[in-house]
Amino acid sequence: MSIVVSIPGVDKTHWWVEQLQVLLPNWTIRPIDDPGDAEAVTYAVVWKPATGAFLAFPNLKAIVSLGAGIDHVLADAELPRRMPIIRTVGTDLTQRMREYVALHVLRHHRDMPTIAANQRERRWKPLVVPPATGRTVGVMGLGNLGGTAASTLAALGFETLGWSRTRHDIEGVTTHAGKAEFDAFLARCEILVCLLPLTEATTGILDARLFARLPRGASVINAGRGAHLVDDDLLAALESGQLYHATLDVFHLEPLPSEHPFWTHPQVTVTPHIASLIDAPTGSRIVAANIERFEATGHVEDLADAGRGY
Repeated sequence: MSIVVSIPGVDKTHWWVEQLQVLLPNWTIRPIDDPGDAEAVTYAVVWKPATGAFLAFPNLKAIVSLGAGIDHVLADAELPRRMPIIRTVGTDLTQRMREYVALHVLRHHRDMPTIAANQRERRWKPLVVPPATGRTVGVMGLGNLGGTAASTLAALGFETLGWSRTRHDIEGVTTHAGKAEFDAFLARCEILVCLLPLTEATTGILDARLFARLPRGASVINAGRGAHLVDDDLLAALESGQLYHATLDVFHLEPLPSEHPFWTHPQVTVTPHIASLIDAPTGSRIVAANIERFEATGHVEDLADAGRGY
């Protein structure tokens, strides 16, 4: 029984190989570019795998995505049909996302970008903002990460809205569903958080048309996927004053190229894809448990639906 691991960066791959080998001592764990007996490989643990990476393994039972999203796996045009894909979701990852969302919603709510700019100019200018109960925050995407983030914002006192493809019931959150309720949701979002899965329907959803439907001066936080955002539309909305500020954790190309205008834009906060960063000591426990459960039963709770894209 053999498992291959593929993660950008040789050091990261070996880190995961070592952690998984401790937890799965009866398995052979190897990097995908040094798999040993290809016919013995039954699982592939991956993040952003190369196109055609799985074709060498005729007995592959499932692919494990090192994250909640599977879009990076589905991007492989040569992906074997109907191959099971297991998402990696756990309490640590969810906690990290709720911390990130709460941090940056509070930064926008209390106008910390302006306070930081005032400090650089040695300008003493107290700012008056409403309490959280007077601010409306919307979360797009109400899965494991989005639902928990929305609950956290509601617990902080924000009037919290949620929107997703299908209806969700979250205590303290006013939820909206589907295209018919999208405009009503956006019209009230003074701070908008995007935690949607990346699918054909959500690619480019953060565009000029969406920004125009937000209240003037709204802020946007994107911790979903870079492809959710139309970069030029965001820059134009910031320039016109339709948007006030944006926090971006994900990008079309990562690392974000040094010449990209987001780096130096005074109304953009860039974070390097760290909102719910998975590490080998934490993630390997989740991955190992899922592989063992799938091997024994053919099913895990976090089995993705490739047809839906998440």
